[in-house]
Amino acid sequence: MSPPIPPFTRDTHASTVHLPPGEWPTVLDGLCAKFAAVSRDQWLERIARGRVLDGQGAAITPDTPYRNGLRIHYYREVADETPIPFAETVLHADEHLVVADKPHFLPVTPAGGFVEQTLLRRLIRRLDNPDLVPLHRIDRLTAGLVLFSASRHSRAAYQALFRERRIDKRYEALAPALPGLSFPLWRRSRMLAGEPFFRMQEADGEPNSETRVEPIECGGEHWRYALHPITGRKHQLRVHMAALGAPIMGDTLYPLLAEESADDYRHPLKLLAHSLAFVDPLCGKSRRFESLFAL
Repeated sequence: MSPPIPPFTRDTHASTVHLPPGEWPTVLDGLCAKFAAVSRDQWLERIARGRVLDGQGAAITPDTPYRNGLRIHYYREVADETPIPFAETVLHADEHLVVADKPHFLPVTPAGGFVEQTLLRRLIRRLDNPDLVPLHRIDRLTAGLVLFSASRHSRAAYQALFRERRIDKRYEALAPALPGLSFPLWRRSRMLAGEPFFRMQEADGEPNSETRVEPIECGGEHWRYALHPITGRKHQLRVHMAALGAPIMGDTLYPLLAEESADDYRHPLKLLAHSLAFVDPLCGKSRRFESLFAL
């Protein structure tokens, strides 16, 4: 059974860690050792506000004894988090499924410098449902559709749609023209983590990624493409388009890594999670959702 959710955390999702083997006298000492970037004073302040819990949902104290394997829930916080000035739209919501239309620049889940400014946190507050869990991810810089499970009781049925590739995902992108290629084409390659760690790269070996590419508007220097990811590797569409010689407009990672800078809201990545289609595993009906955004 999941631990109870205190009232002040209904709009948040905890991060969870299982304490590794160690000889620290208290949980506080172990957390300080494991998360060196978070100061002892910060952990003490979180503990004082009841934002570090054990596996049963009880708040720990500075003197809670360390125990190998103990499950700890804690709530990430970012000081001076930058607001994302774009709104999401809820296209569908029922007791089992939520379909949201995400704007560019908004992360799906907390990561790095984003905690409150995420699609998940916004939807939990908006729909008053702490059980929301994203069924898949799209990049922070990509706009478009994201499906959420709204109930833990039916979650596995919807997760299976993605695991078993029983959902049709269509993206749209603006990228340089490729008049010398025949379409539709399939890009298959082996993708691995690159340098720096947040970039991906293609490598020799058995392909583990596949995308179908076809132009839907041709003319001029840039075409509009429909992209159908067969697999779901990190940054797959961006890597594949760059490898074809048509990097997506606004891409600051591929093929070359741009210098780090603040988000330029005037020039978003021209990539949109345009539509999702599947047979609902609960009722057997065909469902199709389309984004309201345009590139």
